Amino acid sequence: MTLVLTSNEIKKCVQLNGQLIPIIEDAFKSLALGKTTMPPILRLDIEKYHGESDVKAAYIDGLDSYAIKVASGFFNNPNLGLPSSNGLMILLDSKTGMLKSVLLDKGYLTDVRTAIAGAIAAKHLSNPESSNVGIIGAGVQAKMQLEALLLVRNIKTAYIWSRDSKKTNTFVQNIKDKINIKIIECESPEQTVNLSEILITCTPSKSPIIKSEWLKKGLHITAMGSDAEMKNELDPKIIKDCDYYIPDSQSQTSILGELNHAIKAGLVSAEKKYNELGSVIINSNLGRRNINDVTVADLTGTGVQDTAIARHTYKISADKGFGIMIE
Repeated sequence: MTLVLTSNEIKKCVQLNGQLIPIIEDAFKSLALGKTTMPPILRLDIEKYHGESDVKAAYIDGLDSYAIKVASGFFNNPNLGLPSSNGLMILLDSKTGMLKSVLLDKGYLTDVRTAIAGAIAAKHLSNPESSNVGIIGAGVQAKMQLEALLLVRNIKTAYIWSRDSKKTNTFVQNIKDKINIKIIECESPEQTVNLSEILITCTPSKSPIIKSEWLKKGLHITAMGSDAEMKNELDPKIIKDCDYYIPDSQSQTSILGELNHAIKAGLVSAEKKYNELGSVIINSNLGRRNINDVTVADLTGTGVQDTAIARHTYKISADKGFGIMIE
């Protein structure tokens, strides 16, 4: 029997809250400890419509189920009145491969686990006293990154910039009444960096937005957008110039992430090994050492996150009696 869950049922089971942080942290730790089987990402680009579809999967040793996820991002969709992300997850039995559940989340779980990953990066790499954040981008993930960050840092002011000033203004107006902090629209990405202690980039940009010469002591950057070979939000020199570069999965970031562009530019060696986020979660001495360090988290999204949140959703939905069982 297979449990089929609708997006509305899934949203009743899983919300963006602190309960998810240890679940996703454990997934990152399993990855860092080599307790996972995680194949390379399969991606299909639909360039004509500025879209892409990715397939991610991971088995975590000892767990009775694992997830395979299909996620799409079509970045012209907001102009059509449609969300830019969509997709579903399937959960399979680890022993038999039998289909346990189909999670018709329409990309919601991907958005949530991505936001939680950003919060985890900030929790372990930014200065604990950080009280302001800059966000580059004004889409759904920008909003969720801000909401997730508030779970781990006492943020008082958020500075927002995107290439579309109208979209930025709409973002600011829509979120002001929902989050009890100051939300300020910036005139440029440089201004955003200058005002921020934490910087989050979440755009599908194909050329660097953040320049290396803008770096300042104590800054933490979480780069979310570069999850494909052609995407690039950070000046590649930033990877070389920062004090600590932390990937979610170096095998991915060396191909898809910001690290990919630094390697191609000859700024860092393809052979250099970095401590991954899971290792920093396990041992904080591998990350920021003092308030002046500049840290960069390069997050491309991993299959272990999908397996973790799919399993969590399945358990809660089963406990609540949600979904339809089909043969």
